[in-house]
Amino acid sequence: MKREFDKLYINGEWVKGSSENVIPNHSPFDHSVLGSITAASKEDLDKAYKSAEKAQKAWADEPPQAKRQIMERAVSIVEENKELIIEWLINESGSTYMKAAGEVSVSINSMKEAATYPYRMVGKILPSQVPGKENRVYREPLGVVGIISPWNFPFHLAVRSIATALATGNGVVVKPATHTPVTGGLLFASIFEEAGLPKGLLNVVVGKGSEIGDDIVTHPIPRLISFTGSTEVGRRIGELAGRHLKKTALELGGNNVFIVLDDANLDQAVESALFGKFYHQGQICMSINRIMVHKDMYDTFVDAFVSRVKGLNVGNPSDKSTHIGPLIDQDQVDRILKDIESSKDQGAEVVLGGNADKNMLYPTVLTHVTNSMPIAKNEIFGPVAAIIPFNDDEEAIQLANEHPYGLSGAVHSSSIERATNVAHRVETGMIHINDEPVNDEPHMPFGGEKDSGLGRFNGEWALEEFTTVKWLAVQHKRRDYGPFIEKR
Repeated sequence: MKREFDKLYINGEWVKGSSENVIPNHSPFDHSVLGSITAASKEDLDKAYKSAEKAQKAWADEPPQAKRQIMERAVSIVEENKELIIEWLINESGSTYMKAAGEVSVSINSMKEAATYPYRMVGKILPSQVPGKENRVYREPLGVVGIISPWNFPFHLAVRSIATALATGNGVVVKPATHTPVTGGLLFASIFEEAGLPKGLLNVVVGKGSEIGDDIVTHPIPRLISFTGSTEVGRRIGELAGRHLKKTALELGGNNVFIVLDDANLDQAVESALFGKFYHQGQICMSINRIMVHKDMYDTFVDAFVSRVKGLNVGNPSDKSTHIGPLIDQDQVDRILKDIESSKDQGAEVVLGGNADKNMLYPTVLTHVTNSMPIAKNEIFGPVAAIIPFNDDEEAIQLANEHPYGLSGAVHSSSIERATNVAHRVETGMIHINDEPVNDEPHMPFGGEKDSGLGRFNGEWALEEFTTVKWLAVQHKRRDYGPFIEKR
């Protein structure tokens, strides 16, 4: 695998971008320079899409064992280079070692699941209402998929679409987030190049959204746009794709609830909340946004939770003992601090933290939070825990559904049946009993409801997103068209 990345990857070649813009790449922890990349222009994007379209036609006809072999080689390359990928995740995205190692592991599992897809492109033979006819349904690749990857879990959230698209016979063009051009895109060019993927099938264009962001969606070649990121940007992508009648797979923002009922196991709930809130500094779409605790347990929970938060190690993400590293940039820190101050003005109390040093926002806990405060209404995407009291199950459900998001969630109770009843009524795509919301298994449907997105990733549900079906009917016997055709 390559170790230095300063070029785009188009049609199987490492090429310099033709834009006048240069994208700097630096560490969010110490701002050390990791490199720079001359950005892609619209012309570069056009070449990438045309290369993918040309290569895809032959790739679609490859037998399933050939596609699976490429995927399995790619898995082996990731496993062999795990520490290098971890290093890039730490340096480029501010991931702690624990988070980076976990991200690579879950990515490997996603790739292994994708390696099964070539043999799961199954069709059907169905009966017909017409005598002598046979109905066949074939599952086929879409053609070319455009992928826009995010900066928070760049490696995993890119590969779950890249591997799925390639394994199902599609060509791919990836535009990684400018914060993470290597871990969200260029690493995969190196991985699949080494794995022997035919030239042109995978292309990576590093470019500014202001220059090529709309074009990656509106270009006439891609049939599906896969995007993970904010709801605001997702709406824009959905609007553009809709005008051009393209499919979209959108995993967007979350305002995930963590509900602690009055019969919950306190220690288990506190530990779950600690992980679900502070893993990767809370910069995960599935992270807990609102911790909702029954009023009878509220004070006890807060005391126990704050005590555990105080034990988290904050600092250099490359230190294996670090729990909390930096946020991706200063803008994120400033945004969150503004929401904290606005919430304090409305009555919230900061019982821990609330301060920052450059990109490092220290673990923060707010109590006396209401559902209408900015820290509860807005997606936090940082290491800030907002704890909200509720009176009974009905109020918890009402508060949970009050905001227009529905990605993930969790409910804690000693009664599985009670927790399940509550979980069923929370409007969300995913929810977990006696666990935390940050869960992803490669064979389970991953996605949200309402403002949290469209479509599902993983398993058989990803097959539906990244392929299409064709009805092919065979008339084995001469058909009688009735009185329309005069008998002779």
